[in-house]
Amino acid sequence: MSSVFAQRRQKLLSLKALRGSSPAPAHTGEACPACGKAVPRRELVGHRYVCPLCGHHYPVGAYYRLSLILDKGTFRELDAPLASNNPLDFPGYEAKLDGARRRTGMNEAVVTAAGRIGGQRVAVGALDSRFFMGSMSAAVGEKVTRLVEYADKYKLPLILFSASGGARMQEGILSLMQMAKTSAALGRFSQKGGLYISVLTHPTTGGVTASFASLGDIMLAEPGALIGFAGPRVIEQTIGEKLPEGFQSAEYLLEHGFLDAIVPRDALRATLLHLLKLHGKGGDAHGK
Repeated sequence: MSSVFAQRRQKLLSLKALRGSSPAPAHTGEACPACGKAVPRRELVGHRYVCPLCGHHYPVGAYYRLSLILDKGTFRELDAPLASNNPLDFPGYEAKLDGARRRTGMNEAVVTAAGRIGGQRVAVGALDSRFFMGSMSAAVGEKVTRLVEYADKYKLPLILFSASGGARMQEGILSLMQMAKTSAALGRFSQKGGLYISVLTHPTTGGVTASFASLGDIMLAEPGALIGFAGPRVIEQTIGEKLPEGFQSAEYLLEHGFLDAIVPRDALRATLLHLLKLHGKGGDAHGK
């Protein structure tokens, strides 16, 4: 009986978060970090947390991000109770997990769900940089893998939004092995003809970049997103050379063939719907 109440409580938390609670960091009522101009929070909300003066895309939470693309009332969260513990007894990790859960209302750094875009059924997931910088724990890897398998089972197109600092160091090798685990799941999904659209947002780095984020059949990104494995300073110190201007930006990667398109936030839903229709991927009518 207690498990039933726990599941109902988690559904209520998911619905509350999806309605837009804390979609972006608290500083969004201050000066834009890109242009330095003061932008009222009301304007940012109306522009989906994109600066109306310079187009800077603020980071947003996973629930809010999914609410921007899914048809109203179709969001159904998957595997919500799944969460990390402290498998390596890393000092202070449990307290930090509790703090992240209180701040975000999330169990983990990724939200996975089923829903519809323009009436077409999809499997979707989004990492949230507010929860441990969107780092990939064993639970994150498991949720992503289950989402891929769900999409495969019901013949759904898969859409994943990445925003991550990489593998979660507090879980050591258990975190790193999620790179292979998620990549293998996507490999099986691809072999069966599944459509995977990867959307890279700011920042997408480390082990997430080196695994599922870079394996999309279609690679999209938000404007100005930082995308890479190691940070620019680490690379410069390692190779002893100055990197090109804009290196690891979405625009640089588009120019060099890593991305298929850069899509502003307000155009993303329409773009995804167009791609789904183009590929004829609307899901199995008998799926759940």
